[in-house]
Amino acid sequence: MSTATQRFVALRKAIVDDDTLGAARRALTLSELADGWLARLFADVPAAARPGFALVAVGGYGRQELLPGSDLDLLLLVNRRGDPGAVADALFYPIWDAGLALDHSVRTLDEALAVATGDLKVALGLIDARHVAGDEELTATLRSGARDGWRKQAGTRLPELAAMCRDRAASIGELAHLLEPDLVQAYGGLRDTLALRAVTASWIADRPRTAGVDVARQWLLTVRDALHRTTGRRQDRLLFEDQDDVAVRLGLPGADPLLRRVAEAGRSIAYASDVTWRDVERTLAGRKRRGRRQQLVRRPLADGVDEYDGEAVLSRDARPERDAVLPLRAAAAAAQAGIVLSPQTLARLAAECPPLPEPWPAAARDALVSLLGAGPGIVPVWDALEAAGLVLRWLPEWERIRYRPTRTPVHRHTVDRHLVETAAVAARLTRRVARPDLLLLGALVHDLGKGVRGDHSEAGEPIAIALGLRLGLTEPDAATLGRLVRHHLLLPETATRRDPDDPATLAAVVDAVGTREFLDLLACLTEADAAAAGPVAWSPLRARLVGDLVERTRHVLAGAAPPEPARLTAEQAALAAAGDLAVRVSDAPPSADGDRGGLAVVTVVAPARRGLLGTVAGVLALHRLDVRTAGAYTAGDTAVLVWRVVPRRGGGPDGVRLREDVGRALAGSLDLRERLAARAAEWRGRVIVHARPRVELLRDVSAEATVLEVRAHDEPGLLHRVATAVAAPGVVIRAAVVETLGSEAIDVFYLVDDAGAPLSPEAEDDAVAAATAAVSPPDTDSEPFPEGAGRVR
Repeated sequence: MSTATQRFVALRKAIVDDDTLGAARRALTLSELADGWLARLFADVPAAARPGFALVAVGGYGRQELLPGSDLDLLLLVNRRGDPGAVADALFYPIWDAGLALDHSVRTLDEALAVATGDLKVALGLIDARHVAGDEELTATLRSGARDGWRKQAGTRLPELAAMCRDRAASIGELAHLLEPDLVQAYGGLRDTLALRAVTASWIADRPRTAGVDVARQWLLTVRDALHRTTGRRQDRLLFEDQDDVAVRLGLPGADPLLRRVAEAGRSIAYASDVTWRDVERTLAGRKRRGRRQQLVRRPLADGVDEYDGEAVLSRDARPERDAVLPLRAAAAAAQAGIVLSPQTLARLAAECPPLPEPWPAAARDALVSLLGAGPGIVPVWDALEAAGLVLRWLPEWERIRYRPTRTPVHRHTVDRHLVETAAVAARLTRRVARPDLLLLGALVHDLGKGVRGDHSEAGEPIAIALGLRLGLTEPDAATLGRLVRHHLLLPETATRRDPDDPATLAAVVDAVGTREFLDLLACLTEADAAAAGPVAWSPLRARLVGDLVERTRHVLAGAAPPEPARLTAEQAALAAAGDLAVRVSDAPPSADGDRGGLAVVTVVAPARRGLLGTVAGVLALHRLDVRTAGAYTAGDTAVLVWRVVPRRGGGPDGVRLREDVGRALAGSLDLRERLAARAAEWRGRVIVHARPRVELLRDVSAEATVLEVRAHDEPGLLHRVATAVAAPGVVIRAAVVETLGSEAIDVFYLVDDAGAPLSPEAEDDAVAAATAAVSPPDTDSEPFPEGAGRVR
């Protein structure tokens, strides 16, 4: 490395580490430093070799936005005969020696313009071309030719760019509503601000000239700068593990305020992009209509609302100053038609319409329900209403959950977007319930309690009741809305974390729902909530478990007797009578719609002994079978364990190999502890665990057993360790219900003593301590659990 390069590297490091520089100043300073260094490298090329070359910065470097982790985007432009290799080597090898990432090309002027004609990304990069060294006239010719070519091809290139933006949004999501947002690629991120620049350069349309977009872009650059400096590398996705550190670097009190400001910036850019792309589409469509004498016509959508040129606009006789319901009516009409409100119409509605009276008139409530029932059409319309400030005017409670992150393994979106997505899914389910209006309103408000302290279901009930009354619901309907919020997690939590054979499980659900009509509402809200959260929350298995619970509850509400607790089948009883070790594998019974949810049933029969359930759990873990439920039965001196499992990889359980390994484990020739510990150690080497485990006793869940819940980061052999630790002398695991949500394991154990009764207080304490020790990190010297672990719920 030359002395000049060493000096450049040292200066660059000092600039990156300088906390007194803001992000914009740092980016400009790094760009100017690179300019000077590259110019000196070019000047060191022999004078006879320099003519006919120009070194051009493109992309982010061309915009003078070099961040700590940015590539150097360079084009060496050639306008002479001969091999350019010597000049290229003199420029590019020092960059690699300096440890910088380099994105480079060497082309003639004609080649560069030809490539831009066929490659959209190259064309976008050349829009920001900037001279660094060499022949300035050559660079100027390139810039002029690239921009002229972009404008001439705008009619075909802009639709291509719009499609690229749509595809990126579909695959990555929207910046404003992601929990781990990609600052560059997500919709509303920095990549979209470059698309807006490209539209402006085409002269076809212009983005909204508001300071908000520029401020939003600068904020995202600031966060990206802080992220690069925090991680020490180029990283554009703001991961959970980095959010607090980035917030500290930016002087913010924590990750949530950081994400809110990122979301607000992303929403500003996304809304500007929506408006701009609609303008582009209309302009290009207008060009095609020229000479065809096609007149645009207004099409009535609702009272005071027309469709015109693909947008909802006010009709000529609309009187917004006299019509408080008009914004909701216009929004509902637009969403139902699959279009959006024009920006001008939205601005007039926000500025001129009077506030709604309280309680709302029936017309306003009906319009809101119609908006919520528009399915996917609600999303862009709701976003526009939020941008105009109308959502907060109607629903002040929305402010508490606006852009609020949900730090769970099952959610994809912020709380506010999740509620809108839930309403969009619920719109497909309205034919299943007697009161579709309450289903749609419940979808919109079910998580409003996340904006206040405490359990969000409990905290959300009074919020929903008060909101329902303000919307003009009757008191009974408002109470039903509150109950939907209060119990919206009842079905999935019961189906996946409670023993279905315990009489108290079904009784609790029956008591909570009360009627078949409410059960239908709750079942549809559960499905919409989970489906909107993501595929983990509404997997085929979870859908099946919830569906089975709903059907059992419906039968009891119809007057049928509660189902008898599960008993041994004839085959299981025969195996138990034989008393020998046996393993049988079968398909799980199908649900009402014929789906088995990927489940298989593994039955293990063996002489009863302490720790049997933990041993078999270890063998299943070695075979990469994820346990969903486990039931234990006894017949004399023989134990029958019935497991419902899902293979982690293709293929079902191998009964022969399972029988061999269970026998070896029980005989002591298969060291489960060592095998699983090795696998867990390998797993820990590549996973960062951020939340500490939690162990709790759940009261009022069962009158027949002590119920212990263990929550921890899922890892190989976890169920084996906990089950083995809990099964102390005098403790029997009657049943276990196991669920894994993303990386979160939730294991619930039903414990009884040797007489089949719930554990004594002393035995309960011992079980909590044993489970706590089993989930403690192996290298933890101090108390591994947060204050309150092991508490009673």
